[in-house]
Amino acid sequence: MKKVLLASAALIALTGAASAADLAARPYTKAPVAVASVYNWTGFYLGIVGGGAWEAASGDPKMKGGFVGGTAGYNWQTGNVVFGVEADGAWADVSATAAGTVFVPGVGGVPASLTSKTDAMGTVRGRIGYAVNNVLFYGTGGYAWIDNKLTATLGAASVSDSKFHSGWTVGAGVEAFFAPQWSVKGEYLYRSLGGETYFSGAIPLGTLNLHTVQVGVNYHFNGPVVAKY
Repeated sequence: MKKVLLASAALIALTGAASAADLAARPYTKAPVAVASVYNWTGFYLGIVGGGAWEAASGDPKMKGGFVGGTAGYNWQTGNVVFGVEADGAWADVSATAAGTVFVPGVGGVPASLTSKTDAMGTVRGRIGYAVNNVLFYGTGGYAWIDNKLTATLGAASVSDSKFHSGWTVGAGVEAFFAPQWSVKGEYLYRSLGGETYFSGAIPLGTLNLHTVQVGVNYHFNGPVVAKY
């Protein structure tokens, strides 16, 4: 009986030692290394843009309205500095109407109005900015254009004439990636469009200055996220 007890005790001791050895032999696993995303703005992008415009004038009526369209551009990044070129074009409904009464001999007063309406607008601009990882602060400036139409009415009769106005624009904005290849931006532009003469010289329309505020979403084709360990 004593021999059986001794043998059992020895077996239990050996089993415990083997278990301890197994525990000691388990490999050590390091905690996973944190991965940070570093954004590079270089590359081609396409997007949509929309916003509002209003005339920079002291009197009334002032042209105002909205627009929506598309954007295409390309960025180059060196260090934290980003250079770029961008073009956009939009359908617009920016207008103002001056109304009154015209006295017609033998008829009397007849309602009359003159409406100026911008149907399309766009820009071609350079951009320069400073990138803080996925956020870009930038200034921008370049060429601006609008397609504008004047409509004159007298009673039930009306005539229209369209002109293309060219000018310049300057502004600033901020853009930020919210997904690996998607960014959102907010932008202010001041646009100054040169004057044109409508109806074969009968009605001159002077320089048209517009404030515009727009937002846009861009898709970047180069996949600018780079993993950093």
